[in-house]
This record gives sequence, structure tokens and C-alpha cells, in this order.
Amino acid sequence: MEALARGLDVLACFRPARRSMSLTEVATAADLARPTARRLLLTLEELGFVRSVGTSFELTPKVLTLGMAYINALGLWDIARPHMEELVGRTGESSSMSQLDGSDIVYVARVSVPKLITLRVAVGTRFPAAQTSQGKVLLAALSPKELDATLAEPSRAGLPPFIGRSVEQLRDQLTEIRARGWALADEELAPGIRSVAVPVRDGTGAVRAAMNVTVHAAETSIDELLSHHLPLLQRTAGDVSAEWAHWQSQPLVEVPRESDSSATA
Repeated sequence: MEALARGLDVLACFRPARRSMSLTEVATAADLARPTARRLLLTLEELGFVRSVGTSFELTPKVLTLGMAYINALGLWDIARPHMEELVGRTGESSSMSQLDGSDIVYVARVSVPKLITLRVAVGTRFPAAQTSQGKVLLAALSPKELDATLAEPSRAGLPPFIGRSVEQLRDQLTEIRARGWALADEELAPGIRSVAVPVRDGTGAVRAAMNVTVHAAETSIDELLSHHLPLLQRTAGDVSAEWAHWQSQPLVEVPRESDSSATA
């Protein structure tokens, strides 16, 4: 189990800013001894998750199977995609879906439009939850005990914290969000980025994800975001939640493997 955990730590070291890393860089980033890092990298290379390029290592596309296994098992992305595409078509703005991972959100779905934006966002992108509209929605759904534990975890997003609000003010804001059902983030994540988010619920009514619409602050006012985009977003999230609940209620049917079908033929 320890070797598995360390191997996952090695995979997590690779970021957009460091797509290729030397053995020493991996060992430092993962806080491992060089011999340990080398053994892990060689094992991951044998499994096809990393490849060596000269004296450096980089991830291979096979790493995507780890994340896609989760997304496909959840069933949410296939359900949400057509609804999100319709929402983007009606608003002309990008829409994303995220889930909570510690004190961060991680993007699990995104439909974007080509616009100038100060932050690159894709599936797998991680941001501090308290600085995003989606994160606020997800934090607001936690119990007081869960919220305390979550906020105590350090962010792994690598972004500077938002200093315009105290923890007490955040808690008050989350209380309001819980009551009204949506959250706004106005240039808290980065200058020029404004978004509104609502919850996505599973078949039990629990908040399992959040969906947003993101705009550029210079192009779209808060009034327009809330009066025009928010109602469309709420309707979309409601449709996704309803369809997802129906999908979850269906019995699981396993497709027989090719080897199994040939054996019984």
C-alpha cells in the first residue's frame, strides 16, 4: 500500500508547468530518496504510465485512464455533456462541473468557448474551493464538522489565497449560499473572472457536484450574470440532476467480455 501511495505521489508531481522532470526533480517534488524515486519511475514506465526522454521522464496518455475510470463509473459526464452544450449555446459562455477534493475543487467536465481568459481550465484542473463559485456551493453542502476538516486541509492548487475575506466571513457567506441555492465568485480566483454556480444532486438529493457559468468581468455585469445566466444554469443543473437520479436508479447490466462470450459459444 505504501508503494502504491508513493507511485501515485510521483504521478501527481507532473504539472503543466513541469511536464518533463528529471529523477532529481521527481525525488524532490515527491519528497522521496533518489533510489526510491528511480524504482517507482521504472515501475511506472514498465506499466506504461510514464516514459523516459533522455535523462527526463514525462507522463503518457495512459494516465488518462485513471481519471476516466472515475468519470465513466460516475456516469455524470455522459449525462451532463449535452445539457452543458445547450447551456453554452444559449449563454455564449463557458460552463464547467466540479467536485470537491480536500479543500480544492477538481474539474470533471467542461464545455468552453474561445475567449481570452486569465486562467487555463480543463478537466482535472484544481482550484482552491473557497475562491470559486463551484467550491462555495460544495462547501455550503458540508456539515459544520466536515467544513472545519475541509478548510483545515492545505490547498494543492498552487495559487495564492484570497485575502479579501476572513474565515468567519466565509462561513457567513456559506450560510447564505446554502439558503438561496447558488454562489457567486467575483474576481476572487483571478482578476477578470466572474462566475455563478449551482449544485448538482444525486438520486438521494445530496450535493455531489457543482456546475457554473464563467464570464469575463469586463464583458458581463453581475446583474446580467444573475438575471440572465443564472436561471438558465439552474434549469440545466436541475435537468442533469433529474436525469442522473434516473440513471442511478437503473439496474447495472454488465456487458460480457469477449473472452467470456467466445467460451460459451
